[in-house]
Amino acid sequence: MDISQLHTTQGDLKVELFCEAVPKTVENFLALCACGAYNNTPFHRLIPGFMIQGGDISLGPAAHQSQESTKPMLPFDDIPKGGTSINHPGALNQEIHLPALRHNTRGILSMAARPVKDRTAPGSQGAMGATINGSQFFITFAPAPHLDGNSTVFGKVLNLTAQDEGGDVLTKLEKANVKVDKKGGFCSRERVMSRNMKHCALTGSRYTRIHLQSENRFD
Repeated sequence: MDISQLHTTQGDLKVELFCEAVPKTVENFLALCACGAYNNTPFHRLIPGFMIQGGDISLGPAAHQSQESTKPMLPFDDIPKGGTSINHPGALNQEIHLPALRHNTRGILSMAARPVKDRTAPGSQGAMGATINGSQFFITFAPAPHLDGNSTVFGKVLNLTAQDEGGDVLTKLEKANVKVDKKGGFCSRERVMSRNMKHCALTGSRYTRIHLQSENRFD
């Protein structure tokens, strides 16, 4: 079992990653965690009763650092708007259609796939309705069966009962005091953001922040 931990100012979320079922998707997520690409990126979309979405690495400070020593170690120089996978510019995701992995409960970790705009891009095969996985992901607050076959489930939050830390933290994230538009996008500066654990003083600011850091444990 592959266990990772997302450190947040609301507490920690321990997640199980389905590395055997969707190895490419998990590899992409862990690689982006390990190189620091997720640090200080926002959860930019929140829909209570549905999900919270983040992982746009183009919104993090690392994407705009001028010093090479502070940039995330990615296999490419540019980070396009919306983020990207480690396989930049990305190929069609072949791990979406797995019937055993469904958005069937609260706390499901899934990739936020986006449509292929350039059908000549590597892996697009000219297919209509094709999607690719980048860096963005979401965590469900409730079952979302309409996403089955459209987004890649690659993990789940553990300890989700109300008495456990996972359930408490997810509830706090769902009830975050932010203003959102009709699509769940943040329309104020009070965003749920990631933060580097070394800068703990930021927890006293007006932002609610999270820090995405993979701590793997194989059982």
